[in-house]
Amino acid sequence: MKQVLLDSYGVPQGVARCAEVPDVGAPGPGEVVFDVLLFPINPADVWFCRGSYRLKPPLPSTPGAECIGRVTAVGSGVSHVKAGDLVINLQRENWAQKRRVKGDDVIAVPPGLDLKQAAMLRINPPTALLMLTDMTDLKPGDWVVQNVANSAVGRLVIPLAKARGLKTVNVVRRASLFADLKALGADACVVDGPDLADRVAAATGGAPVRLGLDAVSGAATARLAACVADGGVVCNYGAMSGEDPTVSRSDLIYRGLNLTGFMLGRFMARRSLAQIRDIYADLGRQLLDGRLSAPVEKIYAIDDIKEALVRAQEGERSGKILVAPNGMI
Repeated sequence: MKQVLLDSYGVPQGVARCAEVPDVGAPGPGEVVFDVLLFPINPADVWFCRGSYRLKPPLPSTPGAECIGRVTAVGSGVSHVKAGDLVINLQRENWAQKRRVKGDDVIAVPPGLDLKQAAMLRINPPTALLMLTDMTDLKPGDWVVQNVANSAVGRLVIPLAKARGLKTVNVVRRASLFADLKALGADACVVDGPDLADRVAAATGGAPVRLGLDAVSGAATARLAACVADGGVVCNYGAMSGEDPTVSRSDLIYRGLNLTGFMLGRFMARRSLAQIRDIYADLGRQLLDGRLSAPVEKIYAIDDIKEALVRAQEGERSGKILVAPNGMI
């Protein structure tokens, strides 16, 4: 079977290779074997390849935080999934044709769910959801501001917030993105810049913004913080700038802002397995009926992993880059 291996950490397309490895074998008691149908290339996967992610396992290693698979066999004691079911995997190392994992690590998704959307279910939808539910006590009518609003997470925040009666101010780098975000349900869109706080205040009519979602870090965090009302929360969940988040002392001390961070695994760990399954079941239904979706630009074969990694790191894409390990979907 084929699997992506890293023999060293560095430039992703330079260190990743598609290799032939032994088959995963039959499932043991409590285990599940599934074929990987699609996996996305996420920013965290790129950082993993570079060796700059929080996890840096011994080499050779395999990237891949998420995928969609089809169960081929289950071991004794597994009853919540069966052969033929579509599943997501809560464990890593998914850039491969097959996986053999613990039964509790796979969660069934609704039959009929578009495979491309299912491949992107594990990380971004619950990230967007839990940042809206777990950071602060938001009420219908409250405003949320987010930067990189055209990102995969940002595009999910908009409809999830709207479904809860929340209003969103969406910060992007160019006005040409406004129409697309408005179609998703964005209440206001503004272009980032030194006067961001003034632009956001104008967009909200001076209404207080209770939560800021920051995926950029560096000076962008300070600009976003200036938009948030006294006592509000700024949640950092990414560092596209490659820098640490910056917030002024006056915002923290005099205005009482709370700067916090989000990592999906940390917030999922607070929940039971039953609660986690319920979260994914609900998000899966929303993907199935079209309330949530994420754009996909292109699907690559696993043999073309180097080319896929190059494109995944380029800007101005029209959507996510996916890879099909077992043939095109």
